[in-house]
Amino acid sequence: MKVKTILVSQPEPKDEKSPYLDIAQKHKVKIDFRPFIHVEGLTAKDVRAQKIDLNNFNAIILTSKNAVDHFFRVAEEMRYKVPEDLRYFCQSEAIAFYLQRYVVYRKRKIYVGQKDFADLTPLFKKYKEEKFLLPSTDVLNADVPETLNNLNLNWKQGIFYRTVMSDLSDLADVYYDVLAFFSPTGIKSLFKNFPDFKQNNTRIAVFGSTTQKEALDHGLRIDIMAPSPEAPSMTMALEKYIAKVNKDK
Repeated sequence: MKVKTILVSQPEPKDEKSPYLDIAQKHKVKIDFRPFIHVEGLTAKDVRAQKIDLNNFNAIILTSKNAVDHFFRVAEEMRYKVPEDLRYFCQSEAIAFYLQRYVVYRKRKIYVGQKDFADLTPLFKKYKEEKFLLPSTDVLNADVPETLNNLNLNWKQGIFYRTVMSDLSDLADVYYDVLAFFSPTGIKSLFKNFPDFKQNNTRIAVFGSTTQKEALDHGLRIDIMAPSPEAPSMTMALEKYIAKVNKDK
């Protein structure tokens, strides 16, 4: 069956050069964007209730852009003056680059991993004596605490924001040929909003092994999987699939 419509369960890209735009134009398919989950920040009072005093830490571990935003938001709410000698351990270059919205990069102590959280291990070993704060969501990848505990670091998790399932009731009577998911929570949101969801001819695209597992646990058939050696991104996986099923027989 040909693909004519796709729903991507993320916010619409702001970049005019988005690969999704290329797919839509090249294959004449309609691509809509709708976040199935969203982030809600906790108040400074909520964070204090977790017995967190920002003055007690001299290193911050940042695993996402959301973590950056909410750390500085809470710091401002607490009237905490972020010291210049605070160390920032960023999981990726993209997060480190994003950090520049809040700090003057060249004046700060910023340490950057490659991609996966475990890539920060050599840096953590070098600064084992620091007191680390991990500002995070309430849904934390298991490899994060596992890595930190295995290194016997002095660290504490602070929940600064929550991942919340969005209300999708307006999509009840809307059909798409492909639904694209990027997190287990996105799959959960689908079934929370539509408990009686039947896949039928809808193709399911998933990114990552944890999303794949959640989809399979809910009895979904996975038609498009990323990343893979041939398709390291969701857009490449979609492009490959569409090119195959949409070609004229």
